[in-house]
Amino acid sequence: MSQLNGPARSEAVSFVIDNFAYVGTGWDGLNTRYNDFWKYDEGNNVWSQVTSMPDSTARSSAVGFAANNKGYVGTGYDGFNYLKDFYEFDPALNVWTKKADYAGGARYEAVAFGLSNNHGYVGTGFDGSNALKDFFEYDPSQDSWTDIGFSGNKRYGAVTFVYNNVAYLVTGVNSGTMQTDFWRYSLDSAKWSELRHISNYSSDAFDDGYTTIARWNASAFIIDNYAYISTGENIVPYTYTWQYTFPAANGAGDLWTEKTPFEGPPTTGAVGFTLAPNAANAGGGGFVATGRTAPGQAGASDFLREFFPNQTQNPNDN
Repeated sequence: MSQLNGPARSEAVSFVIDNFAYVGTGWDGLNTRYNDFWKYDEGNNVWSQVTSMPDSTARSSAVGFAANNKGYVGTGYDGFNYLKDFYEFDPALNVWTKKADYAGGARYEAVAFGLSNNHGYVGTGFDGSNALKDFFEYDPSQDSWTDIGFSGNKRYGAVTFVYNNVAYLVTGVNSGTMQTDFWRYSLDSAKWSELRHISNYSSDAFDDGYTTIARWNASAFIIDNYAYISTGENIVPYTYTWQYTFPAANGAGDLWTEKTPFEGPPTTGAVGFTLAPNAANAGGGGFVATGRTAPGQAGASDFLREFFPNQTQNPNDN
């Protein structure tokens, strides 16, 4: 798809409002971090620049989420300091406003998501010394944070995705060890529940082939009734792509199936996002943008790729 109009980067953030994707911040792979932001229009396959975050807010490895038709960006790393500040973007006014600092403290490589209660959720990450496992809920109407805890392992560089208003958190790393526990958070219960591990963890056969799911700095998106994880790294950058079948009421599902690999170079630190399928190109609405394919500035990416899970372009596609 159309390349990002701004500089190539990795460790950016993204959020979606009114079926437009917003991508910004990030790192050029050397010394420069960004505070610019870009809006992707899927229907016309074009990028346009929106207002940058306030001065002195350039960062990488931050988090972004959408809540109540506004975007939120915070935490991250500016090249010298781990950050805890938070900002709200109003797409109708094209302005940024500073909000209450993240209550969990400064960190980078955290995760975030928004749910239908118009609240945002941020947790895990790395504070410069330790991997973390705390989680906080943000209420935009009160500009306040509430501790909701997290039942899983400490980690940073994980991914989240939301399906039917339930949030899922998976992957990540802690001190070089890939984390394989898998969790979901439901507003109905207001608590975390554990799903099957993403490794050959059980004595059953279903997970015998789960050898390349675990990773960190991956990208994730939803297409139809499935979630997908792609790119990321586990010692080396990945192209491995896996499809997740959500749990069903009858006990079926909660299973992973390997799909055709990402058809760009091995990439880490990309962003993934989901848009409504575009009938004009018969796409699925799952996207991977930016990232890093090699160390240094030469490895930074400005590419945007869309996954077509039901089309075949070569004999190995599925």
